[in-house]
Amino acid sequence: MSIPPPPGPHLPEDPYQPPQPQSPYPQDPFAPPPPQDPHAQGPYGPQGAAGPGPAGAYPQAPYPQPAYPQAPYPQAPYPQPPYGAVPYPVWGQGYSPYGRPSPVNGVAIASLVLSLLCFLPGVGLLLGIIALVQIRKRGERGKAMAVVGTVLSSIGLAVWVVALATGGASDFWEGFKEGTTANSSFALAKGDCFDVPGETFDEDVYDVDEVACAGEHDAEVFATVPLSGDSFPGDDHVTDVADDKCYTLQDAYAMDPWAITDEVDIYYLTPTADSWDWGDREITCVFANVDEKGTLTGSLRADASTLDADQFAFLKAMAAVDDALFEEPEEYAEEDLAGNRAWAADTGEATGNQADQLGSHLWDAPAREAPLAALVKDMRNASKEWAAAAKASDADAFYEHYDTAYAYVDGATTVTARKALGLATTPPTYDEDSESGSGGTGGGDSDGGLDV
Repeated sequence: MSIPPPPGPHLPEDPYQPPQPQSPYPQDPFAPPPPQDPHAQGPYGPQGAAGPGPAGAYPQAPYPQPAYPQAPYPQAPYPQPPYGAVPYPVWGQGYSPYGRPSPVNGVAIASLVLSLLCFLPGVGLLLGIIALVQIRKRGERGKAMAVVGTVLSSIGLAVWVVALATGGASDFWEGFKEGTTANSSFALAKGDCFDVPGETFDEDVYDVDEVACAGEHDAEVFATVPLSGDSFPGDDHVTDVADDKCYTLQDAYAMDPWAITDEVDIYYLTPTADSWDWGDREITCVFANVDEKGTLTGSLRADASTLDADQFAFLKAMAAVDDALFEEPEEYAEEDLAGNRAWAADTGEATGNQADQLGSHLWDAPAREAPLAALVKDMRNASKEWAAAAKASDADAFYEHYDTAYAYVDGATTVTARKALGLATTPPTYDEDSESGSGGTGGGDSDGGLDV
């Protein structure tokens, strides 16, 4: 009887060969081989022939060929791919768990930024700690940034504590304010010249541009008046102080009143309630043009820092005489003869004393001696006339000596002496209503108060 072959998968047929008919009956492994065609050609001639010789030289093997069992593996449930198809599966366009980095923790970034800015070290330290906790729980990146932010914030916090304890924070704040107000109107100092924004020198001045005094400029600072107190004293009080101080301090800066023309006026920059809170505690006294659109050219400064010894001695003597002259009573001699006589006596004494000072001064240049000697002679004559006016019995006698004495004031010998000393030679005009000192100018009655 025949033995059926062991079960196994049916091997696929060659797709390029025609299908072979299959026998419906199982094959007997011990059945003799089918007869060979004596005329079939093998690789060595006819099958069964021994080589190229006649057929039958090599007889067929009488033993049957062993039947090898089929592969015991089951057939794949999917069909074989056609020729040329990719024999392995490919990743689709969906989510892939590989090659995508974890996100960076945003709190760590914030901690690092705040630690570098230094002004919020406490916040940077807190955010750094929060970031480290979140990174450990979520598996995010940014641990290095969180650590650096925490360390730098800790250092910054320690520095702030030390600064507060030693007062360094206060010094830093003062320096910061000075830096931010470098171009502000209350950062000006004596001798500075500046321009103001806009076309006119108006009532409100906040920002200024410092310029060289040699060229054109809007104003020149000749004095600063400090104010005391913790709270703002009020606009009226500040204005009163400015009126009193600025007109007096101009003489110390501009000792030569003849150099201040009618085009020059006195103004002052005063603090406001807002600028007071920022540390503005000074009144700034300035020279400016009486015309709002006008400018000044060159510095008006004439003091010990800019004058030679002869010029300084001369202007100092003239200032003392002018101070006495400006004390003249408001009432005429007919109304107050006693008061006018007393004033004439003081003026005569001051004039005589200054004549002695100039007469004893050793002038550096010989060319200055003769003009100054002539001036000293006139000053002594004027002193005598003032003394005579002080003894007048009535107003008519008083004004007779008064007029003679005043003829020597700013007279021809004064102009000659000034020319020899290299000073201004054009006498100024004096406003009778002026409240200024010895250097009275045409702008004495103007409202010079400016807010800063």
